[in-house]
Amino acid sequence: MRALPPCAADIRSTMTSVSDTISGKWQQPLAFRMMPSTLADFVGQRHILEEGKMLWRMITADRLSSIIFFGPPGVGKTSLARVIAESTSSQFRKLNAVTSGVADIKAVIADTENPLLTPSGRTVLFIDEIHRFNKAQQDALLPSVESGRLILIGATTENPFFQVNKALVSRSTVFQMYPLTREDIIEIMKRAIGDEQRGLGSLSIDIDDDTLGMIADLASGDARIALNGLELAAMTTPPDGSGVIAIRRETVVDSMQKKIARYDRDGEQHYDNISAMIKSMRGSDPDAAVFYLARALQGGEDLNFLGRRIVIAAAEDVGLANPQMLSIALNAWQAAVMVGMPEARIILSEAVIAVATSPKSNSAYLAVEKAMADIANRDTGEVPFHLRNAPAAGMKDLGYGEGYEYSHDFPSGVSAQTFLPDEILGSVYYEAKEIGYEKKIAEWMNYVNHLRGELRSRAEK
Repeated sequence: MRALPPCAADIRSTMTSVSDTISGKWQQPLAFRMMPSTLADFVGQRHILEEGKMLWRMITADRLSSIIFFGPPGVGKTSLARVIAESTSSQFRKLNAVTSGVADIKAVIADTENPLLTPSGRTVLFIDEIHRFNKAQQDALLPSVESGRLILIGATTENPFFQVNKALVSRSTVFQMYPLTREDIIEIMKRAIGDEQRGLGSLSIDIDDDTLGMIADLASGDARIALNGLELAAMTTPPDGSGVIAIRRETVVDSMQKKIARYDRDGEQHYDNISAMIKSMRGSDPDAAVFYLARALQGGEDLNFLGRRIVIAAAEDVGLANPQMLSIALNAWQAAVMVGMPEARIILSEAVIAVATSPKSNSAYLAVEKAMADIANRDTGEVPFHLRNAPAAGMKDLGYGEGYEYSHDFPSGVSAQTFLPDEILGSVYYEAKEIGYEKKIAEWMNYVNHLRGELRSRAEK
């Protein structure tokens, strides 16, 4: 084996010393070791855990009912289950939906119903990744959850209203957990640095607030990522002559690489993000619209999906205020798919900004919605005979096409004839708005209606 240069050997020696110090006391990662065991240790999620809140009362009084936690990774779902396990007097069992099945559920139920094994007759069952259970597995829980023998605590990164059995959701209280704030993550890291029993307190670590803030930013609301990055930086940074491990921004960059984008193209964030992008375009905020586009692209969103949504926005929200926008959006969609990433981002950005900055009118959307509502709810009659084609001679004898006036035979191409069935004559579906190009449409339609009115007046005389 080739000998290392003296400086490299010294570094490896000091690194080994640090690693031995840590691994000698703890075998688990820092994020696991620092998991809270009491509510006082728990950081974040104040909207459900602040003193006096419903969940706080349930845990402190040990009066639990079935609960489902949902939120992104690293926000404390499993940690909160551990807090409950430490505070409840009921039997506590844990299953992971990835590795467990119906047989495991039935075993827990059987143990719960056995008075020798479970004198209280109640078990708090924590199921991680509960959305991964299929319908049969979730159904197996229902009778015992209904009777109260099982107090279910489910954890999922997916929206349970979409991914979990509706009957199970209806028997549970759903608590949404949000990404931790920057301040929360910094507090968690400071606790880890100062904790000699579970954290890095036995090491002499020098890290400033700016570097802690950088780790928190890169973690993007995930405490696990922050603690893993902090631990890696501490274990891979050689101490100086005084035994101090100085963690600086350069070390953090090497230890964490890049910010983790919070985007799941197959989950709820897919729908939330596209909703925000559409509403930002509709609300004429190009900055927000581009941000949500970038978030989707960074998360690997399908270009066809993004293109379709931009085209829909061009028709629904821009509409006749700028009719060319539909062609622009459609061309951008096609071009983006043909070119592919990374250049497609530029094309879609152009389209999103164009839609966001364009005058808006939803008159076309409102018109067709109103017409469809009438068709569904009213007697709208049949197509008037004078508007029907008569491709066969016999159809003319039945009145098809009789009395039709060819519009181009009249001044300005406007005749006095009516076009709607008698049952809904006079109904108005399209109402032009005084916005963008639609101002011209409104002026023209006012002229058309005036001219048509004059022609009808003459005919009546």
